[in-house]
Amino acid sequence: MTDTSRRKLLVTGIAATAGLSGLVVAARLAEKYGLIPPDHGGVYGLGETLTYGSLRLLSRHSLAREFSRGEISQRPLANEVAPPSDDFKRFQAAKFVDWRLAVDGMVERPTQFTVDLLKSYPSRSQITEVACEEGWSYIAEWNGVPLSHILDVVGASPHAKYVFYFSIEPDWWESMDMADALHPQTLVTYGMNGDDLSVGFGGPVRMRLPRQLGYKSVKFINRIVVTDDVKKFGKGLGSVSPETGYAWYAGI
Repeated sequence: MTDTSRRKLLVTGIAATAGLSGLVVAARLAEKYGLIPPDHGGVYGLGETLTYGSLRLLSRHSLAREFSRGEISQRPLANEVAPPSDDFKRFQAAKFVDWRLAVDGMVERPTQFTVDLLKSYPSRSQITEVACEEGWSYIAEWNGVPLSHILDVVGASPHAKYVFYFSIEPDWWESMDMADALHPQTLVTYGMNGDDLSVGFGGPVRMRLPRQLGYKSVKFINRIVVTDDVKKFGKGLGSVSPETGYAWYAGI
């Protein structure tokens, strides 16, 4: 059973137990405590709200499973991405010395981070699984700096609600709530399996969000925006995922 199927089974099971009136009550509780996902207005809005709200209430601080070195996948899958742009090729040819990760929005000190600067910060390693919504997965060791540390460096506002992050690839961007942004396992990664993060796996810099499905771990990130308003971006659904049929919150 895939992780997506497990999520749907969870929602379906809760719905069957609670009945329609229970779902309505749950949705009202979610609204009361501010646990409404940005894509709540769609066809599956009630289910998405129930999933997001229940998982946030029950497992806000839970950890994604971490594995032993012996469980690292021997042949991890580098899923296909669009051909690299000319801009990306120029960065790659220069070994990414000119690559910048810009962090702005609701911050005191907007900053542009080089890869070397990111590597100079306290690092964390984790051996976690990338689980794709299409059913495949692999386990790898990821090395990077906790996103929470970067948010401390730039002085993120305590009133911020979301962190948006963008790839150099056109039309590839996501966001997360502050619970995930401040979670110790959420990393801005630059290393994988003891080496620099290769282009095939999202190098030079990739977001790693192990508590959600793989499409939330965006590759080639070059901008992070701290905000309290999802309506400023795209169609106001929180990320490009719900604009193309996927859920904004992809918790596993």
